[in-house]
Amino acid sequence: MRILVTGASGWIGSASVKELITAGHHVLGMARNDDAAAKIKGLGAEVVRGSLDDAGSLRAAAAQAEGVVHLGYNHDFSQMGVAAQTDRAAIDAFADVLQGTGGPLLIASGTLGLAMGRVGTEQDMPGDGGHPRIANAGYTLGLSKRGIRTMVVRFSPTVHGAGGDHGFVAVLARIAREKGVSAFIGNGQNRWPAVHRLDAGKLVQLAVDKAPPGSVLHAVAEEGIATHDIAAALGQFMGLPVASVPAEQAQKHFDWLGMFYGADVPASSAQTRALLGWAPTQPTLLEDIAAGHYPGR
Repeated sequence: MRILVTGASGWIGSASVKELITAGHHVLGMARNDDAAAKIKGLGAEVVRGSLDDAGSLRAAAAQAEGVVHLGYNHDFSQMGVAAQTDRAAIDAFADVLQGTGGPLLIASGTLGLAMGRVGTEQDMPGDGGHPRIANAGYTLGLSKRGIRTMVVRFSPTVHGAGGDHGFVAVLARIAREKGVSAFIGNGQNRWPAVHRLDAGKLVQLAVDKAPPGSVLHAVAEEGIATHDIAAALGQFMGLPVASVPAEQAQKHFDWLGMFYGADVPASSAQTRALLGWAPTQPTLLEDIAAGHYPGR
């Protein structure tokens, strides 16, 4: 199948591209600049030019494919509303092209905020009151009535691995290095899900090949790691003390990350594994920290 991938040069996208090609698909990777184009070409994919904020380029690229894996997104927290609107417009552009074909349209979402203080599952359908991107996931699932094989992959808040992760754990490591202490919030027993980027890429490929219309899938390899254990692993690797930060001081210590990191947000992928036969095989988050992939520099 010819599959268009947005975010193809990114952290999850590049892993997904390699898995799709290995499975026999012809991948068209969308690039907005020369650096992205070079990386996509190096992955073995065909380069198509386009931008998420240019609906015309998205339609033209999708018209060359039989399915779309939409992983590109602007994660600037100061522009959440604008980013979600751009994402919705992109989804509409892809749907216009894929309508009536039965082709796959996979979009990315997240498990963060799905359920608080209990294990979130694929059956949980949050309201639209949280992150504005959440509404786009529900909207996409509804597009199955237009003859599109829609699916939403909810990724763990931490997608880890060697070389290039700029997400939550990389920020934690940088803060620990700057402040001279590896910290957690409160008692550190709140849980944080994780998945290795290569396992996440494999799940994307399995979803494209096997998931039925309207599927909600969880890219979660570890249901919930205590944030105390994450801080301890970072502290051990960097030779730093490990300490608790009171909840009322979390934002001062962790900056924007303090809004999220004290939450207890475990998530399950049991239904995803049963549906697709997905079985994560890559190192755990704590193993990746111990291996030196998060030096805080």
